[in-house]
Amino acid sequence: MTKTDKTTKTTKTTKVAKTKKHRAQTPILAAVHETATGFHRLGFIDKRKMQQYDALCLEPIPDYNSKQIKGIRAKLNLSQPVFAAVLNTTLSTVVQWEGGKKHPRGTSLKLLNLADRKGLEAIL
Repeated sequence: MTKTDKTTKTTKTTKVAKTKKHRAQTPILAAVHETATGFHRLGFIDKRKMQQYDALCLEPIPDYNSKQIKGIRAKLNLSQPVFAAVLNTTLSTVVQWEGGKKHPRGTSLKLLNLADRKGLEAIL
């Protein structure tokens, strides 16, 4: 009688993070992103590096003028103090934006864009 040797093969499973579809601004960025996605899928690029490639292909956030900012606030049916609180800024800043004296930048601009595109529920 011969003994049969049972060997079990262990397969290494790696989680591949699903990256959102990003529209590249140029054909070159589209090609770079497609290549990076393939490398990420094969395990040559880690999740953090892939996020950097994803960030390269994000659409730029548009600038808003005073009328557009006032229109977003009106569309959301918010007063200036509440709108300022939602955007984590001061009332005087919102007043200056709507008066055309200042323009939103940084995080405020991103939140304003998010409120414009997705509504108040996306922020809160």
